[in-house]
Amino acid sequence: MPNDAVALYATVILLLPMVCFFLASPTFLLVGLKVPEVTQLLRGIFNGYFLASGIAGIIAMVLFAVSGRPVFSAGAISIAAFALTARHWLLQHMDAELQARDAGVAGAIRQLRLLHLKGMLINAAQLAIVIASVPLVV
Repeated sequence: MPNDAVALYATVILLLPMVCFFLASPTFLLVGLKVPEVTQLLRGIFNGYFLASGIAGIIAMVLFAVSGRPVFSAGAISIAAFALTARHWLLQHMDAELQARDAGVAGAIRQLRLLHLKGMLINAAQLAIVIASVPLVV
């Protein structure tokens, strides 16, 4: 298989979880975060997205290394590391705000919404970086 094809597959693997999250996460802007089931689903989507992005970054790193593109390999592993770090940070803060909401703290729902927006912005930034690098890969 040509090296360009392997590099293109690596890019597609990186893009898949980002595009899925990009399409799924805005729907939570339309619902209230007072409902525990909604916020648990939102938390699960964030957990799954960042975990999938980390795994996709590791796979893409290997594929970029095999195709002889060490710079893109380093970029893929940095995306994976950032996704896994952001996952830990975001879920930790989300759990704290969920507990605060359940305890009746007034500003907890606003903080949950801000965390949701931060997660969407993180994804949008990563997606823009990967999409901008597509012409450089091939």
